[in-house]
Order: sequence, then structure tokens, then C-alpha cells
Amino acid sequence: MTTCIIFGGAGFIGAHLARRLLATGRASHVHLADVRPSALAGQPGITASITDVRQPIPADLTPEPPAWIFNLAAVHREPGHEAIEYFDTNLAGARNVTAYAAAVGCANLYFTSSIAVYGPTEGPTDESAPICPVSPYGGSKYPAELIHEQWQQAAAGRRLVICRPGVIYGPGDPGNILRMIRAIRRGYFAYPGSPDIHKSYGYIEGLLDSVAFMMDRPEPLLRYNYVEDPTEPLGALVDHVKAHLGSRAPVLPLPLTLLVPAAGLINAALGGNSPIHPVRVRKAARPTHIVPGTLKALGFPFRFDFRSSLVDWQRQAPQDFA
Repeated sequence: MTTCIIFGGAGFIGAHLARRLLATGRASHVHLADVRPSALAGQPGITASITDVRQPIPADLTPEPPAWIFNLAAVHREPGHEAIEYFDTNLAGARNVTAYAAAVGCANLYFTSSIAVYGPTEGPTDESAPICPVSPYGGSKYPAELIHEQWQQAAAGRRLVICRPGVIYGPGDPGNILRMIRAIRRGYFAYPGSPDIHKSYGYIEGLLDSVAFMMDRPEPLLRYNYVEDPTEPLGALVDHVKAHLGSRAPVLPLPLTLLVPAAGLINAALGGNSPIHPVRVRKAARPTHIVPGTLKALGFPFRFDFRSSLVDWQRQAPQDFA
């Protein structure tokens, strides 16, 4: 039996990763460890536990040591948490997951960081760019990377893959991309500022392709960005969505001086439960021009651009577009 453990496995990426690992034969048993129960628990080849990475992790989590550990666990939603919560969870999680890997003798670890470590990126930004986070989330992710690197360097034969993904979207995820699609379809989407800012997103199937690609590499340490290539301006993404939906709804740019107060009023009227939150509006207007330089240098075969990802997404989950 080949076991893999996914910390933070009850989430969107974890669920898709578990299915891919089993479907491709890379694992015969996947254990999902999370503070939340997993909807996949009990399915063939899948077990789950309520595991808080902020606490020491028991060495007997699975009957046999894992061949790979995937650390996806993080506090990441913005807004929604106090600044200290990002550091408490993301740094403690890095320490406890790497301590667990050392205790059970697992030599292969995959960690999801974030493009938030770069901060706003006006121009093309690859893995050689300076680290300059502007949010507590981004500020917590880079030191978490360093904790994982300390684990990798502490013993011979250990392999570490650090992925810095953009906003990942796809079947079953009700996040930013699906909100944008639904807003365009209903005719109330507006550009937050300029349609010319670049936004870096990654399709879940492409991300999983990159996971498999990196698992097969021989290097002891790899760090890479995952976004679809090429990164496109927001206006181009909107055009792709409109073409896919057959929509003729006009999409106009509106200044943040209007959008942010309007988002605040809507959020207050809905008791703080609106997806149109002032923080999200400001983030939407922040450029993220990320380049997957490591993957391109290694010859990774990108299967999707943004338009083709919409086609694949609707094929897999037509209910998301209903």
C-alpha cells in the first residue's frame, strides 16, 4: 500500500488532489487530515481524521508511514481573520507538519505557499523576484517556506516541493472566478479600476498536472509559481467569460473611490455576509502579474489557457454554470 497524507485535505484543492492521486495510481490510500470533516471520508481508498496542525501531530495517524506528505493547511481567507491568526496557524502548521514528517521518516514533502509572498506585481514576476508581502497571509507564508526548507536541509535524501499558486479555481469551487462569471452573466460586473491590470489564476486540473510533474523530478528542492500561461489582463479574462457564456452585457471600469464605499454599504446592509466586501474589491484591483518561470524552464506542458479551462470546467460540473 502506498499512503499519502494531505493536511488541509478537506478543502477544494485537497479533495481534487486526493482523487487524482488515487486515479493515477500514485497512491492506494489517501488520508485527509483537517480541522473540518471531509465529504470524501469513507470513499474507496480514502480515510480522514480531525487533525489540527496547530497542535503536535500523532505519529500513528496512518497504519504505515506516508510516501508523500502534502501540506495544504492554512488560514488564508481575506477578510475573515485577525492578523495574528495567519501567523499562529501557518507557522505552527509548518513546524508541526515537518516535525511529523521527521518522526515518521517521510522523505517527500509538498507545501503550498502563495503568490501573496510577492505582494502587488505590476510587471512580469517569476520565482527570482524579491519577497515583499503586503498582507498578514503573505507575510506568514514566506517564513513557513523557510521552516519547510530547514526540514529538507536537516537530513540527506529529503525532497521538498514548494508551490506558490495563484487563485485556484475549477469544479466545485465557489471562489473569485465563479463569482466573476455569475456577476458577468447577471450583468452587474464592473472592472475595479482598470481592465488592463494582470490577474494570475490557476485552473485546478493544471495545478494537479504540475504536482505530478514535480513529484517526478529528481531535485531535492524545487520552488515554483503555478498560474496558467500566459497571464492575461482582467479585460481579456472578462472577454473569455462573455464569449463562453454568449453574453453581451456591458462591463465598464469604475473607480475604487466609488466601488469601495458601495461595497461597504452592500456588506453592511447584508450584515457583513456579502461576497462584495471592500477588502475583496481592493484585492481585485491589485495587479498580480505572475510568471511560472520554473515550470517553463523545466519544460512543463501547460494543457489549459483560461478559455479552455472554462470549457473543461463546464464539462465536469455543468451545475456550476447553471
